[in-house]
Amino acid sequence: MADDQEKTEEPTAKKLEDARADGNVAKSQDIVGVVVLFFAILAVLMMFSFIADRMLSLSKYYFSLMKQPLDRELMMDMAVVTMKEFLIMALPVSIIVAVAGIFGTVAQIGFNFTTKPLVPNFGKLDPIKGFANLFSLQKAIESVKITLKSLTALGIGFLYFWYYVEELPTVALFNLQDQLGWLRDKAIVLASVMLIVIFIYAIIDLFLVRKQYFDKLKMSLQEIKDEMKNMEGDPHIKAKIRQIQMQAAKKRMMSAVPTADVVITNPTHYAVAIVYDETKHNAPVVVAKGVDNVAIQIKKVARENGVHIVQNPPLARSLYAEVELDRPIPDMLFAAVAEVLAYVYKMGKKQKGSR
Repeated sequence: MADDQEKTEEPTAKKLEDARADGNVAKSQDIVGVVVLFFAILAVLMMFSFIADRMLSLSKYYFSLMKQPLDRELMMDMAVVTMKEFLIMALPVSIIVAVAGIFGTVAQIGFNFTTKPLVPNFGKLDPIKGFANLFSLQKAIESVKITLKSLTALGIGFLYFWYYVEELPTVALFNLQDQLGWLRDKAIVLASVMLIVIFIYAIIDLFLVRKQYFDKLKMSLQEIKDEMKNMEGDPHIKAKIRQIQMQAAKKRMMSAVPTADVVITNPTHYAVAIVYDETKHNAPVVVAKGVDNVAIQIKKVARENGVHIVQNPPLARSLYAEVELDRPIPDMLFAAVAEVLAYVYKMGKKQKGSR
């Protein structure tokens, strides 16, 4: 029994579905960060000329105010113009970044709208559990990841910054347009390198997140058994199982019609297929039966396979009501069925033992 409690089994589809409904999904924030950074860089590069023009216009505006007295009205005007220009430059990039963030999330887990994570959970306010979580393995892994990413970013940033500082005396002699061009080229190089580094960390993070996610959702054998019992008790599940069973039984029944000796009909509402093999059974056996649409299908299959069809409404109704599938007919109906079989064999449409 102790082994049953060990969570060694992979989570079932229902377990994963329930976790998803609760907002518990395997999502890597680093993957989202890579997607956001990529589209942000792309947006800035595509809009660089536009942003540069706006920056130049803003610089000219500032230079034009140098000889004017600095009063409250001028400061308000400068604030309004500055906010307007930065909003014009930043708004398109912000929209692209927001859409990229949504795309990065949906690409990992699909669309999953749920409000359960927003419901207050006062159990999380337990100080003992909170203190224990500070020293969990997951927190330790997160700390290591953050430390490595931070050190890598700082190291690469410092190296490139040191390299760029050496060029600053020369760049200071450029005009503003050339300085912006130099800044753009250096930003592209730095952003590309950082994007590659972050992408590598994101792939590693995605692997770790998914592994931790599935490990956390692993189930014991007892949990799987309990889940199966609960599912079987669900009326929707039961109805689905019954539907599948009925479809399988109908398919099996139709495949037996071509082997029948005769199909006895009402003639429109009932159809019962009978086979008689003396080597296997002491009495004829009902291999297919049905009413209305099923009866029509039985007769159609019988015609396609040369099975004789006999109209005998009282016998068809009695066989349908009294005899289950794959069961021999009762003694009280034996004489009537024997008479039909004798007629069929006499007609020669389906010779006895020719199956």
